[in-house]
Amino acid sequence: MYTQADLAPTGRSDTIRIHKPEDFVGMRAAGAIAAACLDMLVKYVAPGVVTDDLDQLAREFILDHGAIPACLFYRGYPKTLCISSNHVVCHGIPSAKTLKDGDIINIDVTVIVDGWHGDTSRMFTVGNVKRNAQRLIDVTYEALQRGIKCVKPGATLGDIGAAIQEYAEEQRCGVVRDFCGHGLGRVFHDNPNVLHYGTRGTGAELKEGMFFTIEPMLNLGKPAVKILADGWTAVTRDKSLSAQFEHSMGVTATGVEIFTLSPTGLHNPAAVE
Repeated sequence: MYTQADLAPTGRSDTIRIHKPEDFVGMRAAGAIAAACLDMLVKYVAPGVVTDDLDQLAREFILDHGAIPACLFYRGYPKTLCISSNHVVCHGIPSAKTLKDGDIINIDVTVIVDGWHGDTSRMFTVGNVKRNAQRLIDVTYEALQRGIKCVKPGATLGDIGAAIQEYAEEQRCGVVRDFCGHGLGRVFHDNPNVLHYGTRGTGAELKEGMFFTIEPMLNLGKPAVKILADGWTAVTRDKSLSAQFEHSMGVTATGVEIFTLSPTGLHNPAAVE
């Protein structure tokens, strides 16, 4: 059954796809399950928890809700989730590793529902985290919100990147260049590339019916990353902390619809109340 994820369409379009109003229905369904999966995991993130156990919980949740784990076996990836801790920027592979007090982790999940992809990630804190780690999480969350506020017909991809970069660098955080947001829908990774840096007024114009993710990755240090020997795990070169938030969304006639909002309001589980 899991192999269906590997058989999902991977054909990247040469142009940016414009989706029909009925396609929003499919994206809402996929986004809702992905977001609910992250909500479910909140109570399990604690010191001593094995990351592979979180992966198993997510896989069972997704299947129980009639969806397919999109990442499992996708281009050889071995797990349902990406769990990236501390200086891991993205694509951390769940394993026998246990969470430790003070860790910050990003959990990234993508599901397929009737062929549509819901892709989202959030930051989680493990026990008591240091002030600089909490600040990085808060800045990254705000950077995502500022990018999303730019999404409307007539704006450009450069507007999104500039809004994120300007805020992040004002807060003395490095913006990762090696990874970006992406188009999605029936294809997991499609046009356009959504950079998290750039110049306002440049890049493709946003049009009603475009679907894509925005997923800024910010470092407390420099932007540079490297890929470990497993071929997946990306880490900061200077071993500084990294954080990321991600939403899937569609451009509407008047602005934006976010498909992956938390159904219970846990948009930023790491926020300090």
